[in-house]
Amino acid sequence: MIKNILIVGLGGGLGSILRYLSQKMALRIYPIQFPWGTFTVNIIGCLLIGIFWGMNFKTIESNENWKLLLMTGLCGGFTTFSAFTLEGIGLLKEQKLALFFLYIAASIMIGLAATYLGMKLSR
Repeated sequence: MIKNILIVGLGGGLGSILRYLSQKMALRIYPIQFPWGTFTVNIIGCLLIGIFWGMNFKTIESNENWKLLLMTGLCGGFTTFSAFTLEGIGLLKEQKLALFFLYIAASIMIGLAATYLGMKLSR
């Protein structure tokens, strides 16, 4: 268990650093109001988690350390949006269409509401 936590922490730390650097670079390249940094990080994170999943991380037994480092750690530290989209695709693959749309809509709407509430509560 401790080994797994350290592996996730290492990946998460690297992902967080890469997120920070990516957002700084995007802000320097595109200094306009649209949040290009977050948008770019989210899309790159989705691409990466898809690549990692496709590289035989489908079986946890044989690749757990790599899965923890790259998918849970790196992608999780880089962006949680990648996990969100991977889980959504999982629901689609299981043909749980209603649950997929509920998950997507509720995550976005309740997430926005929770962020707004948090901002109001902290004033």
